[in-house]
Amino acid sequence: MSNGPLMPKATAVWLVDNTALTFEQIAKFCSLHPLEVRAIADGDGAQGVRGQDPIQSGELTRESIQAAQDDATIELVLAKRKLIVPAAKVRKGPRYTPLSRRQDKPSSILWLVKFHPELVDSQVMKLVGTTKPTIKAIRERSHWNIQNIKPIDPVALGLCKQLELDAAVAKAAVRVEKERVKAIAAGTLLPTEETTAPAYKKDNEHFAEIVGNINDVVEEEAAPTADNLFDNIPVSETTEQPDYISADDVFSNFKNKN
Repeated sequence: MSNGPLMPKATAVWLVDNTALTFEQIAKFCSLHPLEVRAIADGDGAQGVRGQDPIQSGELTRESIQAAQDDATIELVLAKRKLIVPAAKVRKGPRYTPLSRRQDKPSSILWLVKFHPELVDSQVMKLVGTTKPTIKAIRERSHWNIQNIKPIDPVALGLCKQLELDAAVAKAAVRVEKERVKAIAAGTLLPTEETTAPAYKKDNEHFAEIVGNINDVVEEEAAPTADNLFDNIPVSETTEQPDYISADDVFSNFKNKN
């Protein structure tokens, strides 16, 4: 609450005309200079201003004015309001856009869709003050004037404030991060459109077939061990093992040849 009356000069005019308060008392209560109050009393200031009764408006009481008139050292103080008026509720409605800026909305929507695709339609509607069908048409490039629409920053066009845009982008980033963490926890990192695509299914089927064939081969042909490594080596039945030759036989043959 303000420390002075709602209409300072009008209140000062009434106090000068209807009380015996000093110029300093009136000036301090109305947040004016004493010379301004003197000019009002002389008729040089606040000409044409109609006096405002502070008693009727509840800003002063007759007792406080009488006490200040009796003692020049007493300062006037605003009286406490007996009735508290609640603040008026602001009705939230669609953002008003001047007529000169309404043709720039498609350009701003295209800019938001292009550079901030994480924003949902409701956020774009709140920033630009547009409709959902218009956003959908620009996203799908089915707008009737899509060939002539150029992306322009809505802040530069005056359709929204930079703080509002930053807040919307930050909120969208938090939402995207939560969705990513949730997808990781669920084990579904790829989007639905990609995992349900025909090419993706075909690659998965081909991969599963290759893995199945490898498993079959491994089961049929077990890896050899040290015990059966030489079991499958074919040995000729006609191969005769040579007799043992001693050292004396070798040297005796050598002497015979000489």
